[in-house]
This record gives sequence, structure tokens and C-alpha cells, in this order.
Amino acid sequence: MKLVLQIMGLTAASLLGLPVLALAAGATETTLNLTSHWVGYAALVIFVVAYALVMAEEFTHLRKSKPVLLAAGLIWGMIAWLYASNGMPHAAEVAVRHNVLEYAELMLFLLVAMTYINALEERLVFETLRVRLVCGGFSLRKLFWITGLLAFFISPIADNLTTALLMCAVILAIGRDNTKFVSLACINVVVGANAGGAFSPFGDITTLMVWQKGIVDFWGFFALFIPSVVNWLVPALIMSFAVPNAQPTACEMNIKMKRGAWIVMGLFLLTICTAVSFHNFLHLPPMLGMMTGLAYLKIYGFYLKKTWATRGSGRKIRFDPDKAQEELGDTVPFDIFRNIARAEWDTLMFFYGVILCVGGLGFIGYLAMASHVMYTGWGATPANIMVGILSAIVDNIPVMFAVLTMNPEMSRGQWLLVTLTAGVGGSLLSIGSAAGVGLMGQARGMYTFFSHLKWSWAIALGYVASIYVHFLVNASKF
Repeated sequence: MKLVLQIMGLTAASLLGLPVLALAAGATETTLNLTSHWVGYAALVIFVVAYALVMAEEFTHLRKSKPVLLAAGLIWGMIAWLYASNGMPHAAEVAVRHNVLEYAELMLFLLVAMTYINALEERLVFETLRVRLVCGGFSLRKLFWITGLLAFFISPIADNLTTALLMCAVILAIGRDNTKFVSLACINVVVGANAGGAFSPFGDITTLMVWQKGIVDFWGFFALFIPSVVNWLVPALIMSFAVPNAQPTACEMNIKMKRGAWIVMGLFLLTICTAVSFHNFLHLPPMLGMMTGLAYLKIYGFYLKKTWATRGSGRKIRFDPDKAQEELGDTVPFDIFRNIARAEWDTLMFFYGVILCVGGLGFIGYLAMASHVMYTGWGATPANIMVGILSAIVDNIPVMFAVLTMNPEMSRGQWLLVTLTAGVGGSLLSIGSAAGVGLMGQARGMYTFFSHLKWSWAIALGYVASIYVHFLVNASKF
């Protein structure tokens, strides 16, 4: 009788729009099921509006971090107010602290990676590579393949946006007068950069989140190498037949890397090894290894700064009296804090807003509902394929964070599948990844949403082929 009365009471509360108390599995604290409460509906509306503004950034010029930061504050503010009014003033606080911890690990990891990328850029590593490609005497068709291949292999270390912008600079320098070549080469670079990032823990935010969560170990991601190659190679082969085989104008190379560039590259590799070792052998967060690696760069930066002196002419030269000569273009001492300041802070703030927003929706109960519909109703494979398609419309970061928050029961093969689809699904549309959005701005008028859409069918073939190959070569993981 008591059980019947409890059920009747919960039903009445639900019909009246009041929050329902539900015991979390294995926990002693109660949580409120707000999925049918006005706070839940308001949180959904706020998130949708905020993300619509994120997607419209190219047209509104409103930086994407601003709407999601506001949305995160509003969502958690409403949740905390409702919980406090129901006699649970600290429940929301505990949940927020959990989300902030997840963000802090991701943010510190990315901050170090961005600092190294900026240091390599400041030492003219990327500019030297660009000039070598531009002045290499390659035909447009060869450059189509070279830029795509480099995008595929650079993005596992650098992020896909930096890689794509670098390759696009090469493409524009060579074929600015050939709109068809620029369009096709940019599509190829976007697909290559996204595919290359899918098989490396460092290549994409989605793979980084999966690795930091401990779901897939560092070496486990390399099982996606062959599916990632297929994902890039299929559309590249199809598009290559449409690339004009003209010869660009020759040029002379007159640039070289700054002093210490090779050592900075070596320190970046050592930093990656430190992060992997901390995680695999010491069971510490990878972020701690990356921050230790930042110390390597800061100490070496101190050496670079102290081995230069200002003389009467104001030029920066080495202390070595036998080699007291000015380095070409190296007229300012190395400043590590300038490289830290040049990190993509808008992107880092965007991650904060997204993680807090999605965490709030999960705390309300919507992610549990979505997990039940997708992973219980549809099954793991259709759900993971749909995740990739969704990431072509919505950024893959909130999509992947939602999946990780749901934490459905899946095999290792299925976790690798969702990592693959979330990473490469954004290539289906130009707005589906940071690389695509960045290139639309850099190659404005030549690489557009519709020029990309024209070849989406070929990219979709690569998407399907990569999934098939994953099931084929990684069958033992399912």
C-alpha cells in the first residue's frame, strides 16, 4: 500500500510540473528529474539559442565563447535555485565542481599544446614549410596530394584548424587565380585534417576527451589509422580527377627557421612522451605531463632570451663573440609568455561553456533520456553512426562530451567507432568542423559552403567506407 501511495504521489507531482525526486543508482543523495519541468525546458531553449549563435558566428561576428558562457551560467543558476528551494543547496555545487574539474584537465592540456604550436610558428617552422612547398615547382595536381597528405599527418600532432590554415596558405599562394583548384584543395585539406586527427589522442578534442576519460588507452587509437586513411583517400581519389594539372609560377625561397626551432620541435615531442608516460605508467592525468613539458619550453625559452643582447644598433645578436651576427628575421628575443598569450582563448572559453551546458543538461536528466533512446532503442552501431552525422551540423565537442557523459555500455570497438565518426563526420559539411569554418574565412569566395556541399557525396562515400573498414580490420574489438 505504501508503494502504491508513493507511485501515485510521484505521478501527481509529474502532472503538476513539480520536480520528481529520484535516487541515483548506488548513491545516498537524491536528484531531481527535471526533464518535464519548466526549468528543464528553459535550459533546452537557452542551449539551443546559444548554439544557434555559435553556428552563426561567421555572419554575426559574435565570438562563439560569449553565448555559451552566458548559457552555462543561466542553466546552472536555474538548477541551483530549484535545488536550493527543495532543501538541497549543495547538490548543484557538487555537480558543477565535477564538470569544472573535467574542463580544467582539458584546458591545461590544450593550453600547453597551443603554446608549443605558437612557439613553432614564432620560430618560423610553419612559414618555412609553406615557402618550401610554394617554391617546390610542383604541379597543381601534385600539390593537391601533397597538401592533403601533410594535413593528414600534421593534424595528429597539431590541431586540425592550425593544420588546415597552414595548408590553405600554401594553396592560396600557389593557385589564387584558379578558383577550382583552391576549392578542391581546401575540401581535401579539411577532410585530411579531420581524418588525421581521428587516430591520435592529440589530433582532435574528441579523441583527447576519450583518452583522458581512460576509455581507450594511448596506443588503442592507432587501430583507427587504416579507417582514417580510407576516410581521406576515397574522396581525395574522386576529386583528384577534377583538379587542373597546370604548372604554377616558379619562385625563389628566401627564408629559414629561427635559432632553436629544431630544439623546440624536440621538446614538443618530449612533452608528448612525458604526458603519455605519466598517464600509462604513473596513472596520472595527461595534463600533468603536458604542464611538465611546458616547463621544458619555459626553461629553454629563458636560455634563448639570455643568449641575446642589445647592442648600439638595437639589433638582437648572440653573445657568442665568434658568431656575433644577426639572425634573419629574429630581431626580438624569444618570449614564452607571448606564446601563451596567443593561445586560442576564445576556443578555450568555448570549451568551458559547452562542457558546463552539456553537464547541466545531463544533470537535469536529458542525456539519460537520449542514451536510452539511442543506445538502448537503436543499438550502439546506428547510434554511433548518427553521432558522426550530427557532428556535421553541431560541433563534435558537445556531441562527444554528451556521449561520454551518457557513458553507455559499449565494447572497445564501438568506442573506437564513435571516436572515428565524431572526428570525421564534421567533414560532411564545411560548417561541421573548425577546419572548414576557418578555411571559409581564409579562402573567402573560393571555398564556400556550397562548393563543399557539391562534393559531400564523395565525402559521404569515404565516411561509409571508413566505418566498413573499421568493422573489417578491428573485428576482434567488438
